[in-house]
Amino acid sequence: MTKIILRPTTLPDLPILFEQQLEAEGIAMSAYPAKDRGEFMRHWEGILSNPSVAARTILYKEKVAGHILCWKEGKYEQRVGYWIGKQFWGRGVASSAVRALLAEIKIRPLYAEVANHNLASRRVLEKNGFSLHETEDKISKFKLV
Repeated sequence: MTKIILRPTTLPDLPILFEQQLEAEGIAMSAYPAKDRGEFMRHWEGILSNPSVAARTILYKEKVAGHILCWKEGKYEQRVGYWIGKQFWGRGVASSAVRALLAEIKIRPLYAEVANHNLASRRVLEKNGFSLHETEDKISKFKLV
């Protein structure tokens, strides 16, 4: 198991997280477009000011490796999402971060979405007990009960 630390995301983390979401390979794997700096900062200000969102920075070897979130979408659905900087791929960081968040967040069911072509992210969810719930055109939805 990869040794990571989850801690609450803070404003000083945002410049690093901003740069990570600009990485072309990450954008291609996520199927979500990058945000410009203003849009990114407004988005994160909303996240950080919402007490119902669990926003955690992932630290790996004392470096910001990415982030992981749990939030309510719609009236009932709790979602999990994460972004790992490319330089930290392939080290078990995402799997360990999801495992750590699941130990903290006891709400079930939880849902997560991944691009159909992102086999690594699908595997992260499956290793942490999520199962395929439904598939749409470009996105697969996973569920943890």
